[in-house]
Amino acid sequence: MKTLTKEMQSALTPSMALELLKEGNKRFVSNLKVNRNLLQQANETSDGQHPFAVILSCIDSRTSAELIFDQGLGDVFSIRIAGNIINEDILGSMEFGCKVAGSKIIVVLGHTKCGAVKGACDHVEMGNLTALLTKIRPAVDDETSTIENRNSNNSVFVENVATINVKRTVKSIMERSPILKEMIESGEIGIIGGTHNIATGDVTFYPESSTIKLI
Repeated sequence: MKTLTKEMQSALTPSMALELLKEGNKRFVSNLKVNRNLLQQANETSDGQHPFAVILSCIDSRTSAELIFDQGLGDVFSIRIAGNIINEDILGSMEFGCKVAGSKIIVVLGHTKCGAVKGACDHVEMGNLTALLTKIRPAVDDETSTIENRNSNNSVFVENVATINVKRTVKSIMERSPILKEMIESGEIGIIGGTHNIATGDVTFYPESSTIKLI
């Protein structure tokens, strides 16, 4: 697998970038990962990097974006924080990745059985975690289909909240970053949400959250 160059990155469209991620996830699920010389990629990117995607995912130890999308060094900007929430620092990182470094797609990636989402469902309060979980609470409130057992013991409720949280984050990125909104509206970059199933490895994307025209 060739290391991404500026020319290769520039030739990609948002829809092509999404397809690269989908193909990589299929390889991961099939355990047919591409053979890469990571040391060579380290050397080839030492003077500059040209990732094609910015991926916001959870800190969960099972959700490494590079692994589940079968990508190498220099391919993706990986932003990881519990509950895949956003703040000013994360938005600034996304702006750098897209506006400055040329990435073509932003992916907000949640996952099944998310501990942060469960904590928000249970109204957990603990040190600095309290402030982080308050950023997920709106997704808990938006889940109106569940009347009883609105807590982490209800797996359906948890997954519903996780999905809503991803879609809210996608929307918030466009609302809170004029730079990214302009790039998205012009078609220069795309944005999409999805969920990683930690049991199967499959990533399911949400077309309704996407601005990308599929090829």
